[in-house]
Amino acid sequence: MNIVMVGTGYVGLVTGTCFAEMGNDVTCVDVNVNKIEALRNGIIPIYEPGLQEMVERNVSANRMHFATALKDCLEDADIVFSAVGTPPDEDGSADLQYVLQVAREFGQNIKRYTLLVTKSTVPVGTASKVKAVVQEELAKRGENIHFGVASNPEFLKEGSAIDDFMRPDRVVVGVEDERGAKLMRRLYRPFMLSGERMLFTSVPSAEMIKYAANSMLATRISFMNEIANLCEVVGADVDEVRKGIGSDTRIGKSFLFPGCGYGGSCFPKDVKALVRTAEECGRSMRILRAVDEVNEEQKNVPFKKLQQAMPELAGKRIAVWGLAFKAGTDDMREAPSLNLIASLMEAGCDIHVYDPVAIEEAKRRLGDAPVTYCADMYEPLIDADALVIVTDWKQFRSPSWAVVRKTMRGKVIIDGRNLYDPEEVTDAGFIYKRIG
Repeated sequence: MNIVMVGTGYVGLVTGTCFAEMGNDVTCVDVNVNKIEALRNGIIPIYEPGLQEMVERNVSANRMHFATALKDCLEDADIVFSAVGTPPDEDGSADLQYVLQVAREFGQNIKRYTLLVTKSTVPVGTASKVKAVVQEELAKRGENIHFGVASNPEFLKEGSAIDDFMRPDRVVVGVEDERGAKLMRRLYRPFMLSGERMLFTSVPSAEMIKYAANSMLATRISFMNEIANLCEVVGADVDEVRKGIGSDTRIGKSFLFPGCGYGGSCFPKDVKALVRTAEECGRSMRILRAVDEVNEEQKNVPFKKLQQAMPELAGKRIAVWGLAFKAGTDDMREAPSLNLIASLMEAGCDIHVYDPVAIEEAKRRLGDAPVTYCADMYEPLIDADALVIVTDWKQFRSPSWAVVRKTMRGKVIIDGRNLYDPEEVTDAGFIYKRIG
């Protein structure tokens, strides 16, 4: 099939590449000329395990192409995916200007039946707006071309996105008619050979499923962080509590690990957007408001624990392990590390940081901030008064405590991801503080 993917961000590039891997002819479109030129030269703008190799393979096989204008790619297109950004406005609502611009260009240029599928995370009701814009542009042209509108939300986890896409636990498709459903069945059939996992719904339901799923996961995270903070007060062990409730099949074990808050491109934005959507409908999402508030407070917990362990922070050298919002990605959007670094700078600390893949992204985001970037995980520990772990990279899980003790000047370790056995760390001579 001939597929056009508008938007070469995280979702668009991963999705387009995986479709090409299954033998489709895919053209990825982006108005950013520099990004398209970089992609043509094999430079991938994001870090995702396995993506670089897959893009190179499909470009070499002539199944993957890059362009800067949608109008140049529509003649043979069967399906156009809209995977452009929906950044939050100041009130938390999703900014749909890029989604509607794709719809406008689609309506201005299609010449035969084509299916327009929204891949971006958008509020319920967006498909109706997209359809109206396309019809408006066709009317301006005096054309009566049939087209389809569908919603196909993504459920990719950064760090394992390719595996998620190639072996999905479900594919949600919101469609208006059987013609669109038939095209989507054909497109996803190669991914369903081990068993049918496609769920066809109405378009509004598909739009809501994405927001509801992310909001539920965010709720579990904030809930466990609240439980962890209470465990500290009452003397309970949050790991024991987590295992106790996770063994209940009605609850399950996923997303019950306490930490220093969630970040990334999805959870913070989608929770706020769903709250805003409800407000526009005269409803109040009280639980999700609390989820968001708890998460923002949780991002400051590592610094507060550091303050408790070291009341005089001015001039202290602090080592930070992890900058990305989670392991497996260089994404620092809404990352807890940003809150920590801001607080450390305000306290007058000497900050030394390490992350396996997010150093360049940190430099871009932090600019001229007084931060020392290190080449390996032990370098920031040299003469450090304290170590704060923010991201749960695997290489941080089994450090040599003998090396850590010999390298550091101080003894304080703040673990924002509960990676270690407290007895093991304290036996090694450290003052160890974790979440819960």
